[in-house]
Amino acid sequence: MSKVFEVGKLSVTVVEAPESSSPPKPLLISTPTEAGEYPVVVFFHGFCLTNSCYSAILQHVASHGYIAVAPQLYSFTDDLISNLFSANEEIESAFAVLNWLSQGLQSSLPNNVQANLPKLAIAGHSRGGRAAFYIALHNGQTSVKFSLLMGIDPVAGGSKENQLKPPILTYKPSSFDIGGIPVLVVGSGLGEQQKNFLFPACAPKDVNHKEFYNECQAPRFHMVATEYGHMDMLDDKIPTLVAKLASCACKNGKEKEPMRKFVGGIMVAFLEAYLKDERGDLEAIIADPSIAPVELNPVEYDEK
Repeated sequence: MSKVFEVGKLSVTVVEAPESSSPPKPLLISTPTEAGEYPVVVFFHGFCLTNSCYSAILQHVASHGYIAVAPQLYSFTDDLISNLFSANEEIESAFAVLNWLSQGLQSSLPNNVQANLPKLAIAGHSRGGRAAFYIALHNGQTSVKFSLLMGIDPVAGGSKENQLKPPILTYKPSSFDIGGIPVLVVGSGLGEQQKNFLFPACAPKDVNHKEFYNECQAPRFHMVATEYGHMDMLDDKIPTLVAKLASCACKNGKEKEPMRKFVGGIMVAFLEAYLKDERGDLEAIIADPSIAPVELNPVEYDEK
């Protein structure tokens, strides 16, 4: 197994930055404690979920030498219903956090840790992955520029005919023009399947990872964990009732730990390849997908 799938050598601390004028939304920041300058990854949570649902993945990434910033884009008491059919508010919140980074992030970090914002990545899960893609397609609206994009089982809506507003998918191959930024799309093999007749699939056909990858331009990478579901990368302990209900609505694999290791590890491999020009782990996984802690099929990419 590649070392990226194991916890890194750096110790990590988690900083909670409450909502105020700075930052514009509550943040969980997973950061190395060792003195140094580290690239930054901004991670957007999925619908009905909290940023703390991804603590294990974010701390995994941080332990390999990255500052992982996870905003809570909306609250469950005030904003959940208004965000049900439209993603406008969460996208505005995501833009606000990105625009805050250059002025506010450094003051939220340990004194000996420096944020390397010229090496910035954005990522997200489910609707958060969709938000990351939307931002990539409108990068001119941010005061910071990012170097790569990662969608973790991104979902654009309930169906091809019922995309979230504003719509993002065009159903035209290679139609996403994001300026040549490398893109990683992770998929779940069970995401298209209904858990039971009461709940629709959590990552429905035509609005999931397959179509996102199809519309990406090179360099693009697509890896699907065949035996795992849409919520299997979350922590075992889910902090809110709403998030627990959302997690229970999705078809799941046998256990979450292998999926968490895979998602954290492939994120690290992709970051290493394109932010540090250290491609060994990513190339090893592509050459032999069996080294991953989950079964991967397909593993496809296009770098030209």
